[in-house]
Amino acid sequence: MVRARKMIGLFHHVGGGNLGDDATLDAVMWNIRQRWPHAVIIALSINPDDTRKRHGIPAYPISAKAWSFGYAPARTGATLKEAVKNLTKQCRILFRLLSAANALAIRLPRAVFRELSFLAASFRVIRSLNLLVISGGGQITEQDGPWAFPYTIFKWILLAKFARVKRVFLNVGAGPLTHPVSRFFAKRALLAADYVSFRDGQSQALSEEIGFKEGSLVFPDCAYGLEVPATDISSFEKREWPVVGIGPVPYGDPRVRGAEGTRIMYEDFIAKCAVFASGLIRRSYSLTLFGTDIGFDPLAIEDLQTALRDRHSVTRLPYDSVKSAKELLAAMNKMDYVVTCRFHGVVFAHLLNKPVLAISRHPKVATLMNDIGLSEYCVDIDSFEADSLLSTFRLLVENGESIKGRLAAALARYRGELASQFDDLFPRATPAMPCRDSQSDEKLEGAGRA
Repeated sequence: MVRARKMIGLFHHVGGGNLGDDATLDAVMWNIRQRWPHAVIIALSINPDDTRKRHGIPAYPISAKAWSFGYAPARTGATLKEAVKNLTKQCRILFRLLSAANALAIRLPRAVFRELSFLAASFRVIRSLNLLVISGGGQITEQDGPWAFPYTIFKWILLAKFARVKRVFLNVGAGPLTHPVSRFFAKRALLAADYVSFRDGQSQALSEEIGFKEGSLVFPDCAYGLEVPATDISSFEKREWPVVGIGPVPYGDPRVRGAEGTRIMYEDFIAKCAVFASGLIRRSYSLTLFGTDIGFDPLAIEDLQTALRDRHSVTRLPYDSVKSAKELLAAMNKMDYVVTCRFHGVVFAHLLNKPVLAISRHPKVATLMNDIGLSEYCVDIDSFEADSLLSTFRLLVENGESIKGRLAAALARYRGELASQFDDLFPRATPAMPCRDSQSDEKLEGAGRA
C-alpha cells in the first residue's frame, strides 16, 4: 500500500540549552525534509515545551521527569515533603528511619506506577510512527547513571520494537560506559536497532567492547549537515584588530548538575583563561565571548568577566547572549579565530571555516580535532597552561591560511558523506516510483548491517 506521508520520531536529549544538540536536530530535520517533504516529524525530548517553540514541531517527553534549561528538574517552589525532610535532618536516626520507610512504602511504588503510566502513554506515541531515529552526539553514555540516558534509550528502543517501528541510531557518540547496568542497556538497545552508525571510530570501538558486534558504520556528526550561509572567503582579509571568540565552560563548577571536579579546579581553569585572554589583548586582538550551551556556559562567561576585571583590569568584553544555533552561527561568523572547550564549538567553527583552538574537556573533542587535521591545536583542559596556550594560538594564526584549506577540504568530505547517508536512508521518491514503506525498510535493513 502506498503511504502518502511518513511519521518520523526524532529522539534527542534536547531542551537543556545545548545549542549543539539543537543544531543536530535541525540538521536531521532539514535533510529528511529535503528528501521526504511530506513526512510528519515529531520530537522526543527532555523538555518538550522548549522543543516545540524552538523547532516548530510536536514534541513529547522521553522520561516521566521533565527537564528545563541547565538540565534542571522542571519544578519550582518548596514542597511539604522538603520542609519535613529539612526538619527531620536535625535528628539523624529519625531521618534515616523515615527515609527508609518512605522509600519502601511510598517512593518505590509511586515511581513504579508513574513509570508504568509513562510507558503506556509513550507506547501510544511510538506506535503512530513509521520510524524512530535516535540522533545527536552523546546519546550512548551513562551521564547521571545507568537509569538516566542508558535506560531511557533502551526503553524507547524496546517500545519501538514491540510496536514494529523501524529503529535507527544515527551518527551517535558513545562513552563513557563503565557501569555493568549501563553497558547492558546500551548493548541491548544497539542489538535491537535496524541501523546503527557512530560519529567516530572510538564510539564504534566502544560498542564492540560492550558486545555489540552486529555491524555498524561511521559517519560525521549530523550537525555537519546543517545548512549555514555561505562564507565569503574575501571577508577573511586581515583586520587591524583580529577578533578572537573565546568560549569558556563551567568545568568542575559545583553549581552545575553532575559536574566532576572541585571548586578549586574550576577557579584554576577560569584563572588560566583570564591570563590567556589578557595576553591576547596585549597582543592587539579584539576579544568576544560566546557559549554553545546557554543553560550552563553563561556561568563561566560571567566568572571570566569578573576575573578579567579584578585581576587584569580588563573592562567587560562583548558577549552576545544568543538564543538559538542560528544566532550563534551568525555571531561566530564575525570572528577571525575561535577558542572553544566544547565539541560543537569545534563543529561550528569548522562549518564557518574559522581556525579553531580546542581546550579538550572530553576525548570526543580531541578525536574531532585529530580527524579534521588540527590535533596540534588541541590542548588538554586539565594540564594546559596559559603561556603554552598563547604559544599554540600564535601557531594557529601563523598557519591560518593552510588551516582554512584543511578545514574546507574536510568539510566538503563530511558533507558529501552525510548527503550520501541520508540519500540511502531516505531515498527520494520519483513520479514513476512513489515512496513505499517497503522501499525505505529495505534500505534500512541493507545499510544497517554492513
